[in-house]
Formats: sequence, structure tokens, C-alpha cells
Amino acid sequence: MAKSYVVVDLETTGLSPEKDRILEIGAVKLEDEKITDSFQCFVNCHRKLSEVVTNLTGITQEMCESGVEEEQALEAFLQFAGDQVLIGHNLPFDFGFLKWSFMRQKISFEREGIDTLKIARSCLKDLPSRKLEALCCHYGISQEKKHRALDDACATAELFCCMRRQFGEKKPEYFQPLVMQCKVKKQSCVTESQKRYLIDLIKYHRIQIDVSIDHLTKSEASRLIDHIILQYGRKKVNHHDEVEYEKEENGCGSTVRGVSGGNDCADDLECSSEFYVNDLKEEYKV
Repeated sequence: MAKSYVVVDLETTGLSPEKDRILEIGAVKLEDEKITDSFQCFVNCHRKLSEVVTNLTGITQEMCESGVEEEQALEAFLQFAGDQVLIGHNLPFDFGFLKWSFMRQKISFEREGIDTLKIARSCLKDLPSRKLEALCCHYGISQEKKHRALDDACATAELFCCMRRQFGEKKPEYFQPLVMQCKVKKQSCVTESQKRYLIDLIKYHRIQIDVSIDHLTKSEASRLIDHIILQYGRKKVNHHDEVEYEKEENGCGSTVRGVSGGNDCADDLECSSEFYVNDLKEEYKV
């Protein structure tokens, strides 16, 4: 059984690793059941935070904007974590965000990991809740700042040690690392024609958006364009300019649909709504 791990926790703008972004990375090195080093950084996600996120985490817009770029944050985390086994509470959630973020930076990220939530669900079935906060209460683990990445990583490290001491000999298989799995779609950056079209739509309809256009992926830009057109209508522009945009985008598999697009538009509106609503439910980071 491995004796050295990196325990990681993230704070994010929402629940979707594809559409939302990492706000904060916290991690600790756990060696022989002792925390020997720590890592923490804010990530500038280039989008406006919802009140729900700020109220839950205490992370303000100013704190977010003071953070480093995603690429820098990921490189620093890689340098800290090396190739160590990861531990997390609901680790697939954190790993999914890391995997998508690394993919956007064209960096491979494969790891083995141990999920303390999975262990708790198997070994502590009688508890009314296996949320991190509830498990910390169960084992008497102190949590100074809940829903903050470094503090939650420290709490998860202590939780892992408590559960391994209690169940490690009886159920050693639960504490063996497994290869983490996460399917990601290859992403490309927003195109110049998408940027121009978005800027024209925003100016024409006199609206504001909560994200930085330059930091969108191509698929995110397409969803945003669809959302604006469905809600506000097309921009009345020179027909040649619009045809030129659609030709360029359709050549790469993207379309811009009008208001009268029928069922296809309804599907796109539902997808776009997910992009805008940061629905941090009660089960967030269970």
C-alpha cells in the first residue's frame, strides 16, 4: 500500500467540468499519515462569479481576478504533485475538472486515485450523510474554512487517515488506488470570426456577458451565439458578412441558427441554459 499521496480539492464556478472553470486549487502532500507540504492558488477564470458561488466559498470576484492564469496554475500544481497518487473527497469531480483544464492546455493528465467518498459510502453506511462536513464531525476533524480548497484538502487528508486506521486491515481493497477515468472532448479555441460575430451581436443588442470572449472555447462560443440569437434575435447586418461567418464556422462543424429553428433550437437553448446557470445544488461536493 502506498504511503505517499497528494490530497487535492478544488473550488469551481459550477458543476460541469466542460462548461465551468476552476477557481481555486488546494493540495497537501501526505506521507506516513503526516502532512508535509501544501499548495494553494487562485485561478482567474475570466468570468463573473455568481452570488451562489461567492456565498458558498467566500471567494469574491476580486480574489478570482487576482489569481494566475489557468495554464500557470496547472503547471504549478503539476510541479507540486508530480506523479503521486491523488486522494480526494468525491475525487471524480475534482479529477474531471483537472482533466478538462489540462486538455484545454493540450497537456496529458493521467493519474491513479483514491476517493474517500467512495470509501465512506462502503464502510460508513449507517451515517445519515457522507458529505465531508458530516464525516469531519463524525471523526472530530476540525474544519476552519469550509468549501475552501486548501482547508478541505487538509480535512480530507485527516479523514483518509482516520478511515484507513479504522477499516484498512479489514477492507484493504478500498484503500488501493485505481486508474482515474474521465472522457473529454477535444476542444479548440474560439475562432476570429466567432469573436467578431459575438462582439457585433453584443454591441447591436446592447447586452453584457459574464465571460471573457478571448477565453472561450469554440463550442462555448457557438453556444453563446445561439443563446443570444434565440433570446434577442439576429443582428441585421450585411448579408455577405453573415454568410461569410456561417461558411467559415460550418466548415468546422458549427452552425448559427435563427429564432425559427424548431426543435433543434429548443435543444440548443437547453444546452445554453446549462452554460449560464451555476446551479450549486445541496449535493455539491457531497
